[in-house]
Formats: sequence, C-alpha cells, structure tokens
Amino acid sequence: MAVKIVAFITVKPGSEEDFIAAARTCVAASRAEPGVLHYELWRENEGAQRFVFNELYVDDAAVQQHMASDHFKALGLAARDIATARPEIIVAHAIDVAD
Repeated sequence: MAVKIVAFITVKPGSEEDFIAAARTCVAASRAEPGVLHYELWRENEGAQRFVFNELYVDDAAVQQHMASDHFKALGLAARDIATARPEIIVAHAIDVAD
C-alpha cells in the first residue's frame, strides 16, 4: 500500500540557501530510488524559512530503504545545525475509496 510523507523543516534565518544546497543531492538521489514514486521540495511563501518535503512511496519497505540511504542521512546531518527544531513529519497510508 502506498505511503505519503509530508515533512516540514524550519531553518534559521539566513540558512535557507544552505538548506537548499544540502537538500539538492538528497532530492536527486531519492528520485532515483526504485520505491519512490514522487519526491519534491517546496518552500512556503510566508516567512520563507519553512520547507516542505512532499514524498510518495510504493510501500513501507520503500520508506525504510529511503531512511537508511546515505543521502537521507547526509541531509539529516547537514540540517541538524541549521534547523530550528526537529522536523514535523506526517505519515499517511492510502485508502481506496473508489467504487
């Protein structure tokens, strides 16, 4: 069953471009993972310091594989010093309501 993840990360003022640079490698590598259906980084208009990862995986195993990847771990290390707090992460599973 598909898994949707939305992660919100707020960075310190002046660190936005550093975060984008760190995220660039992770986003490119994540899009190449076999279980990743969709992986995007967005930036909120208001305040400009909160970023949103919009992710879609084929199943929970693909999520676990992503979280164990070197590029995901590298982004976490890079963001540790520039994020204002731990990320807010929403995990949701698909519900088939089609007739």
